[in-house]
Amino acid sequence: MKIGVISDTHIPFTAPNLPRKVREYFRKCDLIVHAGDIVDSSVIEDLEDMAETKAVAGNMDNEYLKKHLPKKLLFEVEGKKIGVMHGSGAPRKAKDIVEKEFVPRPDIIIFGHSHIPFNREEGGTLFFNPGSATDKVYSNKCTFGIIEIENGEIKAEIIDCG
Repeated sequence: MKIGVISDTHIPFTAPNLPRKVREYFRKCDLIVHAGDIVDSSVIEDLEDMAETKAVAGNMDNEYLKKHLPKKLLFEVEGKKIGVMHGSGAPRKAKDIVEKEFVPRPDIIIFGHSHIPFNREEGGTLFFNPGSATDKVYSNKCTFGIIEIENGEIKAEIIDCG
């Protein structure tokens, strides 16, 4: 199972659409997860054209998205539980805030909000923030991610959009 992970796209404010490299990678995915701050519904439609898409609402999303998307998701694929939540508060505290929302902890927690890529296993849980594919406000590069689950093993990678 190959999962494309993206967050904080802020389209159309930070870019007119998804970067070409994101499209190239996500067309090869079985599932796409957007961790919020989508901003415009057309982004979800675009992602759904590439693969099944799951998404949560972020603090910058429009009222339609906030009404129709959950703030938090918990689902299972390939025997692994995955929690998704955008995050809130100070960007450097996003992981700590999201972590408290998932008890017991799932195998993977995907979050956004900070725009800072994060890929670390802690206490049996992979914490994964793909950064932002369109905005370098708190990072020196635009990024997205791929998580692969195969034979019970989880591999995660942050990919530079450049």
